[in-house]
Amino acid sequence: MSIDAYMKEVGQQARSASRKLASVSTEEKNQALCAMADALEAARPLLKVENAKDIEAGHAKGLDAALLDRLELTDARIDSMIEGLNQVAALPDPIGEITDMVYRPSGIHLGKMRVPLGVIGIIYESRPNVTIDAASLCLKSGNAAILRGGSEAYYSNQAIAHAVKLGLKKAHLPEYAVQVINTTDRDAVGKLISMPEFVDVIVPRGGKGLITRISNDARVPVIKHLDGNCHVYVDDQADLDKAYAIAMNAKTRRYGVCNAMESLLLHKDIADIFLPKLAAAFGEKGVELVGCAETQKILSGIGLATEEDWYTEYLGPKLSVKIVSSMNEAIEHINKYGSHHTDAIVSQDYSKTRLFMTAVDSSSVMINASTAFADGFEYGLGAEIGISTDKIHARGPVGLEGLTSQKYVVMGDGHTRDN
Repeated sequence: MSIDAYMKEVGQQARSASRKLASVSTEEKNQALCAMADALEAARPLLKVENAKDIEAGHAKGLDAALLDRLELTDARIDSMIEGLNQVAALPDPIGEITDMVYRPSGIHLGKMRVPLGVIGIIYESRPNVTIDAASLCLKSGNAAILRGGSEAYYSNQAIAHAVKLGLKKAHLPEYAVQVINTTDRDAVGKLISMPEFVDVIVPRGGKGLITRISNDARVPVIKHLDGNCHVYVDDQADLDKAYAIAMNAKTRRYGVCNAMESLLLHKDIADIFLPKLAAAFGEKGVELVGCAETQKILSGIGLATEEDWYTEYLGPKLSVKIVSSMNEAIEHINKYGSHHTDAIVSQDYSKTRLFMTAVDSSSVMINASTAFADGFEYGLGAEIGISTDKIHARGPVGLEGLTSQKYVVMGDGHTRDN
């Protein structure tokens, strides 16, 4: 079968499944999610075997350490996938919720009902756990899902897809409610993003190149997750013990994640006493520092940060450092160079933190907390499709509600309009 024919068939099956899912009960969806969790647990040995094939192929292709880390399915990550399914099952079902009910002067009763988007196409790279996150959130929000993982995670994703299908079958839900594309042919992506008759929304997750391509070429709406160029600003009114813990956690907890700190901004009045201690700790972790000219005066052995550095999401053990004269300068730097993902301030000054929270144009703003908390699981969403840096519809971690829309419902009793 040609790619065009295959993708058309996938789209038709997804559209048919989405119409059935729209009226499926919460209990049925939760049964499927719990059955998927059981199937994943039973498939744990197989998951590790199939994942090992991807890891071996990744080494052979020369994938860097950050990508290999994203790709690996450890027992802890399988546990997290199972926990995520159970947590999504425990979340309130947004579908069918009616809000904002008002009586109009005409006598009609008007409100808004939350409904599924329909068919969601998700294109992602590296992390096979995204397959289960996407499947669970799309299913609970009443959407059919077409999932296209990266070729580097092919065997892992197909093994996860099998467990998902078992869960759907056990709960007697449409088997095509979740489909994982079974080809690594890139033409499948081009077809997926150009089928508005079958697909309602595209969610790309991956590198900036992938997302830019999808955003430029798609013929259906896109919920974008661009790069995570995250900042931590340490103010002159900061508790430096807290600042040290936050900066270390934000950068070194995991390097290859979108909520990792990539730029550190320090107020000039605390830089002399704080930066050497922090630099020594980063050095022990193997983090390369580059900085502005003022930073180089304090840390003479580091490289000079370029304009490109300020824009860069390193996704690795590298960090750019800038010394600023005020919080306003830090805010201007973040809004110019940041990706509107997640940015943090460390300060004990309430008025400053309020201004920072208002002025920084990002989907998540942290006050005296690590950027690592920018995550659907940490926000109580159960899992996330991605972290949207858009401003329309969904912004920040996209969970159940972000995968729904609303329609007006009008209730009357024989009401007719006179004019």
